[in-house]
Amino acid sequence: MGILDGKVAIVTGAGGGIGRAEALALAAAGAKVVVNDLGTATDGSGRNVGAAETVVREIRAAGGQAAANADSVATREGAKAIMATAINAFGRLDILVNNAGILRDKSFLKMTDDMWDIVHAVHLKGTFLCAQEAAGVMKDQGQGGRIVNTTSLSGIYGLFGQANYSAAKAGVVGLTRVLGMELERFGITCNAIAPIAVTRLTESLPMFADVDPAQFSPEHVATVVLFLCSEAASHVNGKILAVEGTRVYEYTVGKTAGIEKKDGAWTQDELAREWSKVGQ
Repeated sequence: MGILDGKVAIVTGAGGGIGRAEALALAAAGAKVVVNDLGTATDGSGRNVGAAETVVREIRAAGGQAAANADSVATREGAKAIMATAINAFGRLDILVNNAGILRDKSFLKMTDDMWDIVHAVHLKGTFLCAQEAAGVMKDQGQGGRIVNTTSLSGIYGLFGQANYSAAKAGVVGLTRVLGMELERFGITCNAIAPIAVTRLTESLPMFADVDPAQFSPEHVATVVLFLCSEAASHVNGKILAVEGTRVYEYTVGKTAGIEKKDGAWTQDELAREWSKVGQ
């Protein structure tokens, strides 16, 4: 018996990397899995339906059940079609893992509208569309559900050359917190992971230059996602969890002690003098 027996899951962007590891882990735990992937290059160009089908074959070879889908998360029609694949193939939907992503890195002053728009369409709008469609299905079923979004270290701290990606991933953080609040009454939890893993999107980053890839394998991320999708995590909601190899921790919002003036507005000189109490 697996901890997800009887559940149906969708994993977007599951043709490789973290998404593939998530799909395999959910299937190994007993879930029937829809493997969504357009099979694009890292910048979102091209298309290869075979990417999703390859992972489906892996799941079936291991004794699991899976269906492939190659619709885009970035359009309402695509999001609806992804949900329909789950319903048509397996009759219900219990879990959505929003993982699909691309990169169009460029320094801010050189970034084009197209670079900005396509990254936001996939990461932020795609997360919104798929989550909204999935939540509607889960609400109507009346048996709760799990949504796991994917943000990034870049969305929390920022990263040079990734203004588009950082802004989109920061948006995912805010969206996740709101969904956690609004969907809780339907028994649906929504959390996000901020993974640090070696994949084709990240393997060229300097931070992974001198490390053993196995130390930051996608499988570490998949283990945390599996937990979030299980009944054991029914109390975990609206959280942003970092997965850094075998280290797992929560990102929380903090504030400094700050300053307050009791008699009138601050002057420029006073703010300059007291700044060290406000920020670093």
